[in-house]
Amino acid sequence: MELTVNGKKRRLECRTAFQVREKLGSPEDIVILNGFQIDEDCELSNGDTLTLIQKGVMPDAEELESMMMARHSPNVHNKIKKGKVAIAGLGGLGSNIAVMLARIGVGQLLLVDFDVVEPSNLNRQCYYVRHLGMAKTDALKEQIKEINPFIKVQTKTVKITEDNVKELFECYDIVCEAFDKPDQKSMLVNTALNELPDCKIVAASGMAGYESSNLIKTTKPMNRLYVCGDLKNGAKVGNGLMAPRVQICAGHQANMILRLLLGIEDC
Repeated sequence: MELTVNGKKRRLECRTAFQVREKLGSPEDIVILNGFQIDEDCELSNGDTLTLIQKGVMPDAEELESMMMARHSPNVHNKIKKGKVAIAGLGGLGSNIAVMLARIGVGQLLLVDFDVVEPSNLNRQCYYVRHLGMAKTDALKEQIKEINPFIKVQTKTVKITEDNVKELFECYDIVCEAFDKPDQKSMLVNTALNELPDCKIVAASGMAGYESSNLIKTTKPMNRLYVCGDLKNGAKVGNGLMAPRVQICAGHQANMILRLLLGIEDC
């Protein structure tokens, strides 16, 4: 029977998934069969794909690639791997979005922020006490390396202005707007729409407080622009930014980016 095991085609006289594990791995290995982790043995068919994962061991680049492909399916994974996404602002939205995109294996990320990690960031941003005082770009790149050391991560520790939007982002398919302040959001979105005609922008508006999660949604107000949030609840006195709704909105943005990388342009 011809099977693909950890990315390599093999001809094996094994009738079940666990027989393959017994032959090529160890009893503790996790088995993923055609993209699904199995807990009970399964009969195999010619052409099946298996991935054997050693617990607690970092695989090499080829093995990790095979695992990601097994989870996502080859067609989906190959599109994600070719993706080039820039994230403008690495606060509550951007830091969480970057981690999500790293976990799904986006091939190239650009992280842009001029700020450092402060104690007040820890209530909603994807940083730890050990990152305090570090540039957000450096802290986030460090985390991504621990998640997937084989994707390409570029950082720019600069303040984004109208004058450098084109220079920073013109090589990227998608720009993710993840600022806190409305004037910065507007500046980036308008400048990108005007100066980056081939780029899609995924922005956010309205994720403060603790209103219903169900108010947060993804909309497409115009061609090439997607906006996530409830479009209403901004941060103000008595209505601060808190992890749950910020991360829900970040999830919307990350999922819209994923859809765009897969060629799906509706919300």
